[in-house]
Amino acid sequence: MIDWEIQGEELANCNCNFGCPCQFGVLPTDGTCEAAVVYKINKGHYGNTKLDGLTAAGVYKWPGPIHEGNGHMQLIIDPKADADQRAALEAIMTGADTEEMATMWFVFGAMSPNKHETIYAPVSLDLNIEDRLAKGVVEGVFEIDAEPIPNIVTGEPHRIGIALPHGFEFGFAEMAKGRTHTSGGELELTKNDGTHAHMASLHLTGKGRVAA
Repeated sequence: MIDWEIQGEELANCNCNFGCPCQFGVLPTDGTCEAAVVYKINKGHYGNTKLDGLTAAGVYKWPGPIHEGNGHMQLIIDPKADADQRAALEAIMTGADTEEMATMWFVFGAMSPNKHETIYAPVSLDLNIEDRLAKGVVEGVFEIDAEPIPNIVTGEPHRIGIALPHGFEFGFAEMAKGRTHTSGGELELTKNDGTHAHMASLHLTGKGRVAA
């Protein structure tokens, strides 16, 4: 198994209620899962291939809960990545060289038998985790906009986070309100408007999440 490690940040938006039922081991809000995620790698490697400074993304759709499978996924990798880096990111983000259930990428890959051809397009992520403000853009494919969850009475920013001490994605994430607009690619997201979003720092290896 090739050794790999990634430290970076992510912005995710799905079609469920704020907080995301998956984080609590319950079924998705409307029974299905549709999600878009953008990743910015600050530091990383796959074997001898450095991944520092790269960006990537994914679009995912499941007809039911993720754990029931039969999902679709399409990866997007920024064209700044060279051939070795592209192969490395595809391997990591489909669960290769990863212990079973060790990362969310392993789960997504295992639960998505329908893997669409990877797209190479510019990917950017402007993220302020502290203020729960973010924008992720995959040129010609999708955009995610995220902002604080509003207080149900006053409309003022409502701050809440989720801690997952044994999580395979993050140890702590800030919750937000998000919207995804898809404009290209093979997977269209139609339900992600004013729904769950989260922002988190990532530190992952093929053996799982590295605790802070």
